Amino acid sequence: MEGNIYRGELFFFIDSPLAKSEAFYQHHLDGGLFVMNGKVVETGPFEDIHARYPDIPVTDYSGKLILPGLIDTHLHYPQSEIIGMYGKQLLDWLDEYTFPAEESFSSAEYALSIARSFVTELLRNGTTSCAAYATVHPVSVDALFTVASEYGMCMLTGKVLMDRNAPEGLRDSSLEGEADSRALIEEWHGKGRNHYVITPRFAITSTPEQLERAGRLHQEYPTTYIQTHLSENQGEIESVRSLFPDSVDYLEVYEQAGLLTDRTIFGHCVHLTERAYKRLGESGAIIAHCPTSNLFLGSGLFDMRKANSYGLRTTLATDVGAGTSFSMWRTMGESYKVQQLLGYSQTAFEALYKCTLGAAYALSLADRIGSLMPGRDADFIVVDAAATPVQRLRRDYLRARGKWDIEHKLFGLQTLGDDRNTVATYLMGRKAYASDTRDHQETGVQHDRDHNPQPLGPHGR
Repeated sequence: MEGNIYRGELFFFIDSPLAKSEAFYQHHLDGGLFVMNGKVVETGPFEDIHARYPDIPVTDYSGKLILPGLIDTHLHYPQSEIIGMYGKQLLDWLDEYTFPAEESFSSAEYALSIARSFVTELLRNGTTSCAAYATVHPVSVDALFTVASEYGMCMLTGKVLMDRNAPEGLRDSSLEGEADSRALIEEWHGKGRNHYVITPRFAITSTPEQLERAGRLHQEYPTTYIQTHLSENQGEIESVRSLFPDSVDYLEVYEQAGLLTDRTIFGHCVHLTERAYKRLGESGAIIAHCPTSNLFLGSGLFDMRKANSYGLRTTLATDVGAGTSFSMWRTMGESYKVQQLLGYSQTAFEALYKCTLGAAYALSLADRIGSLMPGRDADFIVVDAAATPVQRLRRDYLRARGKWDIEHKLFGLQTLGDDRNTVATYLMGRKAYASDTRDHQETGVQHDRDHNPQPLGPHGR
């Protein structure tokens, strides 16, 4: 792959905004991002980068933001079709919408079709990596890894394990689930940018034997990940308590099965006990906060300030399809509102960090994704912070007062942004999505336009 310099307003984190460091990000108003062979080589002021590499072609995105690709740590690709259905509560949602939708994924052809739509939607929204649930069917995992591999996308996914309390067509056995998962790990894990995630849906749908087999499987393949749900909904918690009466709390169910690790992603964590907060912090486990889903299903308000006080590795996630948007910008905005209700004003920097470098650190992938530091995979997005009329109105107001700075731009994206703000999405330095058929990136011409989103297909252009 040829080298290229991308010119634009460059922003990325080098440390956590919660670390009390004054230098937790790099920002170049007129920046240069030098990419070669899918990797970031160097960043800095454009004139400096261009002077050092005068023979490298330049793609001009002047006036646009260039940011690391966004990372979504918890969502369900088979639920893409049921996003925005009448909500009800969690357990009703599963019975009425989720399980019927997932039954269709026994068909490899059907799974492949939805996987393509799913990946296209991620790229349209500037998401370049995710941890996604498949279904109980191994072909559903094959489909998502196949499509992600075609694009060169960093994908974490795995077969759902359910051996009870689910429709017959969606149940496996503890032995079958283990065998299927092992075969999928051998087939996909560590191949290209694919990472396997051992995926017991949650304690209600897995017997103690299945959970224990999942824990032993992770011990056998310690570089795999684990994902499940924890303390999302009060009705769910009561069901877990009745199924596991000897456990002191919901988290201990997973802990006793060997599923509490520093590579475990726990979705939601809305109603944690004090013991659970402490053990999650001690173990280094990952929390995926899903604000649009928690609000949509009436599950509750996740306490980010308390999670921060325990030093928890907290990330943000869409939880499509109970989550109501593929957009991480909208997810950040809803997280802000949730925290406002709890008396904590989450900054734009904290929210974006937890979708980029913070998420990468949590996933033990910070040497590859989440930043634009040298040596990282060149997954980045080009963003128009004033893509809509109301965003331009806001921009002009701030400009007139000398306040059109990076923090206001990022907060505006989090409160007003969506897929319309994505100009282009790059994976390993290859353009995988462009918002307009016109190749405006080559000329640097700025367009005030209605977007006509165009996924470019797995080979980009």
